[in-house]
Amino acid sequence: MSAARRVQQWATFGRMWYLYDAKWQNPFHTANKIKDYLTGSTKPIYHPLNDCGDHVVVINSRDIAMPGIEWEKRVYFHHTGYPGGASWTLAWELHQKDPTLVLRKAVYNQLSKNLLRRGRIARLHIFPDDKIPDSILQNISGQIRQLRPVPKRLDHYSEEEVKNFPKVFDWPREYIIQ
Repeated sequence: MSAARRVQQWATFGRMWYLYDAKWQNPFHTANKIKDYLTGSTKPIYHPLNDCGDHVVVINSRDIAMPGIEWEKRVYFHHTGYPGGASWTLAWELHQKDPTLVLRKAVYNQLSKNLLRRGRIARLHIFPDDKIPDSILQNISGQIRQLRPVPKRLDHYSEEEVKNFPKVFDWPREYIIQ
């Protein structure tokens, strides 16, 4: 086997490390995207019972965004196993306790329910902010594109950019805003 062919085979079968920025992203749409990389369905050698998935490092999970009133309405269930041990936690409460749990539970529920599920979720590394340990950061070799663009805040634009922005019309000088 030639050296070029060996490198191609290694790139196909090797586990890659991908970075994903979850800032202002819907965790449930994000989970669907991340699932493809954890299961390996982006690779040409994919088979549902083959464990060929990649590692995914998610940053800024503290800044995820849910649509509408989803923070107040979505409920997560937990049972201790003892009688009367059922508890329901709202999404915003769970997110306050641990900013990584909402996204982790969304990805876990997206994965297929078989024996490979726990091994695949172990390759998901979620961080609440953009601080990643160096041991993980040196492994990252690719980036997953965000599903929706993050808007730029108005106070982050320079004065020159604001002045050069095209206007529909100019307000009259004597116009008073009440």
